[in-house]
Amino acid sequence: MDRELVRTVKLATKNHAGVLCRRVVRHLPHIVAVTALVVAAPRLSMMTAPGASWVRVLWTELAGEVSAPALAVACWLAALAAYTYAASRPQPVYLVDLAGYKAPVEHEASRAKTIAHFSRCGRFSGESMAFQKRMLERSGLGEATHFPTSLLSLPVDMCLCTARDESHAVIFGVVDEVLRKTAVAASDVGVLIFNSSLLSPTPSFTSLIVNRYKMRPDVVSHNLSGMGCSAGIIAIDLAKRLLQVHENTYALVVSTENITLNAYMGNNRSMLVTNTLFRVGGAAILLSNRRADRRRAKYQLIHTVRTHRGAHDQSFGCVTQEEDDAGQVGVSLSKELMVVAGEALKTNITTLGPLVLPMSEQLRFLATVVLKKVFRADVKAYLPDFKLALDHFCIHAGGRGVLDELEKSLKLSPWDMEPSRMTLYRFGNTSSSSLWYELAYCEAKGRIRKGDRVWQIAFGSGFKCNSAVWKALRPIDAAAIAAGDNPWMKDVDVLPVDVPKVVLIDESSYQLPN
Repeated sequence: MDRELVRTVKLATKNHAGVLCRRVVRHLPHIVAVTALVVAAPRLSMMTAPGASWVRVLWTELAGEVSAPALAVACWLAALAAYTYAASRPQPVYLVDLAGYKAPVEHEASRAKTIAHFSRCGRFSGESMAFQKRMLERSGLGEATHFPTSLLSLPVDMCLCTARDESHAVIFGVVDEVLRKTAVAASDVGVLIFNSSLLSPTPSFTSLIVNRYKMRPDVVSHNLSGMGCSAGIIAIDLAKRLLQVHENTYALVVSTENITLNAYMGNNRSMLVTNTLFRVGGAAILLSNRRADRRRAKYQLIHTVRTHRGAHDQSFGCVTQEEDDAGQVGVSLSKELMVVAGEALKTNITTLGPLVLPMSEQLRFLATVVLKKVFRADVKAYLPDFKLALDHFCIHAGGRGVLDELEKSLKLSPWDMEPSRMTLYRFGNTSSSSLWYELAYCEAKGRIRKGDRVWQIAFGSGFKCNSAVWKALRPIDAAAIAAGDNPWMKDVDVLPVDVPKVVLIDESSYQLPN
């Protein structure tokens, strides 16, 4: 029995044992209540007899069998146990509302416009331009994704000042919107979390937000950087943990990425891929642990599962920011990325599965693991059907290849993949905020019903795979969504569209201004 076998069996056993333990604790009050009812049944029959006073009968029974001091101690212990159980339960975390950034029309860039501007930069060889064009034709991106002003100007203006301008527009846009939609004052926010992987200036972006909105001096702020495209779920998980400590407050989570300083202007092929995928975007999410907010909140956070495979060298080095031979900085994607992502996903769903899947699916999965690993049986590994437990799938729109692979691996339908594919088509890869565009798409399409469960899956450098599961607390009426309250409302009637595997670019459709 090798180490991988031992690790797999231990992990599966640990997960199932943990789930069983949590279920027993969760249902402990019901177990105690049923037991007490069974024990008290004979006495209840006496209490319901004609002419019997149930208070007198109960007191007589207790006084006759238990001394007063013992009865008092028992009552105090019962009260203490009830209080301890109530206090130990985690605070519910509600998603009150969210906002996704949609750049002005002048920032839209067709694929022909993108190629034309890259060509004018003068830093790419003919071979590099041809490669980027081929990648764009196969990327799954549409004709109206967004670039910052810095990359659409002639010549390009990649400096810290224009990078700040891009981030400020996104951050202020989404924070303004989410505070307006929720009617929450910035001074009521007790926790502030911001994530941007590749740009982390001084003062930090959290300080920028605190200054702009004049937040209170005791706001708990965290600025996450270098965490990759999965940082949005990391920020949600961190907010969840902080909301267990800070009572009766709001948590504001802002997720974005900066494109200005992270466009690659060299000729290293492994770094050129990011130019064809990443686009401007961002999201703000307002969370609450106030029970009064349950009535108006959209979702409740059920689970977060974080997987980090950084201990494996292949996983650690598959997405890296580095300099090429000419000193140009870019993000390099290795050829092993899909393999690494698959391993990270496998580990993540091994942990998530017992939390959400029905017992029948868990037993099937465990049986195949035991047969295959312990008894060396020639059986195909069983992949649980997550559609039995989850209604909507928001998979990070990292690229067409990633979405194709997950559709196949998780046995998802085109309808399940639609939010992710349309997000890639309309907005491109917006890094950590893509999951929120996908959720907003489900809302704009009127898909969300009360009780539905939404699974968000994100991948990021390191290498990480993170999941969040939400439960809809009310149906989302798409007809009641105002045009400015959802980034999809102007496009929702014409989507989805069919996106072929290859869509050739007609470079003559766009001419650079003189």
